[in-house]
Amino acid sequence: MAQEIEHTHLPIRGLNIHIAQVGKDELGTVVFLHGFPEIWYSWRHQMLAVAAAGYRAITPDCRGYGLSDQPPESEEASWEDLAADVLAILDAYSVPKAFLVGKDFGAFPAYEFALQHPERTRGVACLGIPFNPAPMSLDAMPEGFYVKRWREPGRAEADFGRHDVRRVVRTIYVLFAGAEIPTAEEGQEIMDLADLSTPLPEWFTEEDLDAYAKLYEKSGFRYPLQMPYRAIHKIPNRLDAKFQVPVFMVMGEKDYAFKFPGFETAMRGGIMEKFMPDLKITYVPEGGHFVQEQLPEQVNELLLGFLKDHPLVAA
Repeated sequence: MAQEIEHTHLPIRGLNIHIAQVGKDELGTVVFLHGFPEIWYSWRHQMLAVAAAGYRAITPDCRGYGLSDQPPESEEASWEDLAADVLAILDAYSVPKAFLVGKDFGAFPAYEFALQHPERTRGVACLGIPFNPAPMSLDAMPEGFYVKRWREPGRAEADFGRHDVRRVVRTIYVLFAGAEIPTAEEGQEIMDLADLSTPLPEWFTEEDLDAYAKLYEKSGFRYPLQMPYRAIHKIPNRLDAKFQVPVFMVMGEKDYAFKFPGFETAMRGGIMEKFMPDLKITYVPEGGHFVQEQLPEQVNELLLGFLKDHPLVAA
């Protein structure tokens, strides 16, 4: 029988952060960091798989997401906060070293934490987002590119506000599950790119949608629009980065993000290897943006292979 995922809140750096966890930590701890429009639930398949293999899975709702507290409205979103939250969570659980698994914008604090705290990091696995040593330029993207639209103060709020939360999450999941970058035409908003006649991905159920909608009804979209979209320009410059831990990159070849400027070059052109001496990249031919939910057995096998390749060495 699968172990049951437990839920708690931890006081982390002035906020109550929701933590989902499962497993006994026989072989170590794995911290999962979600992206947008995700929450802890996005990692449900991987959490149970690593727990069954002898690891403990710790999966927070990022600050401002899901069941975690909202940062004060006056406080600007900071990438540094995300890495600092990870450190505080490890300290709260007295975990000396952990594997970090990041997806979408969750990859950024995973990479940053490994650079800042190699002594606390056993390895990093990231899905969908290669390491970028400098903020990504959006100049080459069209005006209707969803990230550009959502960076405009008030625009996404007005667009999302035309619909209930469930419809907004549904639309984003439909759009992000596709192979094309969501881009609006002139006179069109991002929420106009799909409607209720557009089917959900076959691997994403109405019950899954209910789980997401319930959590976004609590958190809203204020902070998720700040982090990551309105903080992209604040990604730290890491041109001098040198990773001291093993890194594993999983990329779905049908992930629309693979078409972002520089992503494919970073991965296929050997750029990441300059920063990561111990790097492995695996491509999933049919994988989309939500590859861990779309193809959980395949992703679980890849992640468990990475974990088992780097066993805890006795002191």
